[in-house]
Amino acid sequence: MTKALEGQVAIITGAARNIGKTTALRLAADGAAIVVNAVQDRKAAEAVVDEIRAAGGQAIAHIANVTDEAAVNGMVEAAVEGFGRIDILISNASIRGQVPVTEMTLEQWRAVLAVPLDGAFLCAKACIPHMEKAGGGRIITLGGISAYIATANRAHLLAAKAGLVGLTRGLAVELAPMGITCNVVSPGHIDTVRPASAGERPPMKNPPPVNRFGKPEEIASMIHYLCQPEAAYITGQTLHVNGGMYMGV
Repeated sequence: MTKALEGQVAIITGAARNIGKTTALRLAADGAAIVVNAVQDRKAAEAVVDEIRAAGGQAIAHIANVTDEAAVNGMVEAAVEGFGRIDILISNASIRGQVPVTEMTLEQWRAVLAVPLDGAFLCAKACIPHMEKAGGGRIITLGGISAYIATANRAHLLAAKAGLVGLTRGLAVELAPMGITCNVVSPGHIDTVRPASAGERPPMKNPPPVNRFGKPEEIASMIHYLCQPEAAYITGQTLHVNGGMYMGV
């Protein structure tokens, strides 16, 4: 049987581990060729590529800082050179950091905003012409529940994730005539490997109704669905995957 994403090409930022890696494996299993982006860990990115290829898929690794416009343009060029087109962009790259707002420096503020927000903007800008040429596409950004229920010491990250909602909605309106849909997937508390900068995972003081952490596969599943042909009428939306922790409209 023909796979739904056969012949399509996806760039996934921050794809060396956790949700990004799981999404790369999921889309590759459905036929997409994957550009596995990481900011510096080439070994981890290459390991994801090896896993995709071992399963019969296509993938390349590309090291690039998504806050660097020249580096982003280089990544997009590498994707087109390697696979001939771009159909899907998953802007997953993010950094956290924890610091009270009264102690937060402007440098810290800008650094945490830049990766998810500037990165999503730069990647979208670079990919849009290729998606238009391909006749349409999918842009999916990764938000977060903290932008809705708030978390102490992360004002910079909350602002970035909230900003992604506005950016994605704006893109949805502008790009709809090109056949490009744009949505946010907003995870709840997901059981991932956390970098040291994120601090230790705090216990869930108020567990969601399903009473557990989510799995990366459950986020990847939503992202995968939004890439399907039958999801073409969904755009400008924020899809919450959080076990019922947040039920706002």
